[in-house]
Amino acid sequence: MSALRKLAASFVVPGPAGVAIRDRLRVSESDAAVLTEVGVFLGALAAGDLAERSRQGLVHDAASWAVRKRELTGRSSARWAGSITKATHDQWALARRGQAAHLAWLHRQIASVEARLARPLGAKADKRAGLVRGYASRGEWHAKSRRVHTLKDRLAVVEADRAAGRVHVVRGGKRLANTRHQLEAAGLSEQVWRERWRAERMFLAADGETGKRFGNETIRVTDTGQVSVKLPAPLAHLANASHGRYLLDATVAFKHRGAEWRDRITANRAVAYRIHHDTARGRWYVTASWQRTAAPVLPLEAALARGVVGVDMNDDHLAAWQLDVHGNPVGEPQRYFYDLSGTTEHRDAQIRHALTRLLHHTRRCGAAAIAIEDLDFTDGTSRENHGRNKRFRRLISRFPTAKLRARLVSMAAEQDIAVVAVDPAYTSRWGAQHWQKPLTTPRRKTSRHDAASIAVGRRALGHPIRRRTAPPHPDQSDRGGHRTVQARPEIRRREETRPHLPGPRTGCAPPGGGAKAGDQGAQHRSGHPAEQQSWQQDALPLSL
Repeated sequence: MSALRKLAASFVVPGPAGVAIRDRLRVSESDAAVLTEVGVFLGALAAGDLAERSRQGLVHDAASWAVRKRELTGRSSARWAGSITKATHDQWALARRGQAAHLAWLHRQIASVEARLARPLGAKADKRAGLVRGYASRGEWHAKSRRVHTLKDRLAVVEADRAAGRVHVVRGGKRLANTRHQLEAAGLSEQVWRERWRAERMFLAADGETGKRFGNETIRVTDTGQVSVKLPAPLAHLANASHGRYLLDATVAFKHRGAEWRDRITANRAVAYRIHHDTARGRWYVTASWQRTAAPVLPLEAALARGVVGVDMNDDHLAAWQLDVHGNPVGEPQRYFYDLSGTTEHRDAQIRHALTRLLHHTRRCGAAAIAIEDLDFTDGTSRENHGRNKRFRRLISRFPTAKLRARLVSMAAEQDIAVVAVDPAYTSRWGAQHWQKPLTTPRRKTSRHDAASIAVGRRALGHPIRRRTAPPHPDQSDRGGHRTVQARPEIRRREETRPHLPGPRTGCAPPGGGAKAGDQGAQHRSGHPAEQQSWQQDALPLSL
């Protein structure tokens, strides 16, 4: 019992705080030329401001921010200067958070390698004593000792940058910048690469402002779909409308959340816009985004009032099973497959399709909540954790935990379905131990993942994962009618077998006696039941 860690409490995941929608801009050649010129000009200003912000480091304050904004105002306009300085500060802050995450990762790697270096060669792990396994050979030990010095040198560099407030940011992306030196391997020509590089470094984004016309004065989109851009002062000669604005020939019509977007701009509430160019497709897009009012999180009891759909996430499919409020599986198991190979767009489409089918199944079942595991594989891909099991490390690396959960929360919020996160400890092991075999029939093959989905759902509902055993045979004293009936929590010794009633028909031992009158908890785990909590279930039959 001491080897089992304490389980974290389940909770309802808060809904998304923002909304972003996108539509295509079918611009003409003249519109594309103007947008490119404006974007390249503002991108150069953003690059210079980012360099200045990075040089200031930790000494940056409101006064220095105001100085940067005044300098950009003279070269563009006040609104473009505000958008650029805010975007620059957000990019610096994001790089700062990434630096902190990298620093924590280095500390974990060094600690794990040093712990294994301190163990004898070939030593086995001892979880009860908190000891990790040793390295298999002298050669591997020597290689890891060299690696730990490399990690410490890298750690010293990152700590020095952290203390000085210095971050490393590449406008346009580090991957695309490195592709410039490997054009043949990437299958790109220099001209194509330069077009992508220019498009990624353009700046055509403006934050909204409540109270202004249509919620944004810099990039304005009317309720009829007309798009106009406030030109910076050096490019005012390109204006084709009043007040130094350029009106595009193309119009937009947001199909997704169009009514919500139209309600906001009609009320002159803030909406941020970003115009970007996809050189691979040769298309222009406009993205509208805004913040939502923080909605109160639904209480856990209210979310689970109509049961739950337990979901076990895997690298190639979602295994789901509906459970009623008593923790009994209802209906048949569901599996929603997806393919994570190919491009990013293909993977995103596969995940969205699987989640859409899952949400539709949840609504058909009448449940108001989906239970998922609160997984975190940030340190799970390390070789120190899984040794030479390269296949398992690759499986964890391609596991879409964060993306799948974020998309599920966002999509479930639109369907008024709550998402409940549970502790993932032992769900697969205990689900297979207590539910896989009993739910397998000649016509239904229950997989380990299906059983894990039941374990996830029962943990969300507050029930132990362990189930009651099947009733005894008819030729025994219980006559096949006791163990599948749930006892009330206040009944003492409810987990034990039913005592025999003395009478003239039997010669059995007194109640509670006999060699076979044991504890069901001992059948599954020595000395204790499987879960670290008391049995909490209603007096209702278990549907199998």
